[in-house]
Amino acid sequence: MADLAALGIAFAAHEHVAVFTVAESRAIDAAIPGAHTKNLFLKDAAGAFWLVTVPADARVDLKALPQAIGCKRVSFGKPDDMTRLLGITPGSVTPLAMIDAAPGSVTVVLEHGLAAAPRINVHPLRNTGTLGLAGADVLRLLRHWGHAPLVAAIPIVD
Repeated sequence: MADLAALGIAFAAHEHVAVFTVAESRAIDAAIPGAHTKNLFLKDAAGAFWLVTVPADARVDLKALPQAIGCKRVSFGKPDDMTRLLGITPGSVTPLAMIDAAPGSVTVVLEHGLAAAPRINVHPLRNTGTLGLAGADVLRLLRHWGHAPLVAAIPIVD
């Protein structure tokens, strides 16, 4: 929260019961304005880690995703790697976890519509809260922490 204040980033904070999946969050999401998100922690064929943030209801085409983000085949990262690199556990994944990540250790990709959205909702490093802030401000925070986020059109399965 200190970095949000230091950068003059407006946000709305909401506390709620713990949610671990998009399905569990639907009842809570209805009361919180803005674009809701889900996050995929991935590892590519070369061993690089990725955090891909997409709209909550998007079904990402994992076979087409590598071409869209510039890597080879991806699979889901292991929880141990997530904890080691981001300091979080499954259910609390958020681009804001990059505050604890070494620059270059994980590449963050924000879906292009979210990057342009006036308000996207993400976890504040725990799954018992939601922070709403502009997509552009998420990118600004990531850059402030030394990361080089990508904005991409993410392939979706219909």
